Amino acid sequence: MAWLVLIVSGMLEAVWASALAASHGFRRWKPALLFLVSVSASMAGLAWAMRTLPTGTAYAVWVGIGATLTVLWSFLTHQDRPTRVRILLLVVLIGSVIGLKVVS
Repeated sequence: MAWLVLIVSGMLEAVWASALAASHGFRRWKPALLFLVSVSASMAGLAWAMRTLPTGTAYAVWVGIGATLTVLWSFLTHQDRPTRVRILLLVVLIGSVIGLKVVS
């Protein structure tokens, strides 16, 4: 169950990162509100998962999921340009997250 909560929390990290950017420095209230809700839920889930999972593993997986999804979202919304190198690095990051799960 801790792994499921951690994965969802990592997904919420991508939500709050994207909402933070969309809030334009908290000047737009809807993205700012989404940021506040999602960052709170993401941190709460990370904290809950860390009760049973090793801190380093949990944090690395949480960040890896959030970073990967945030970059993918920026590709989809054309805020960032996908290149072969970026895609390769994302594959390595995803492989690392999976590897941490396998050895934990």
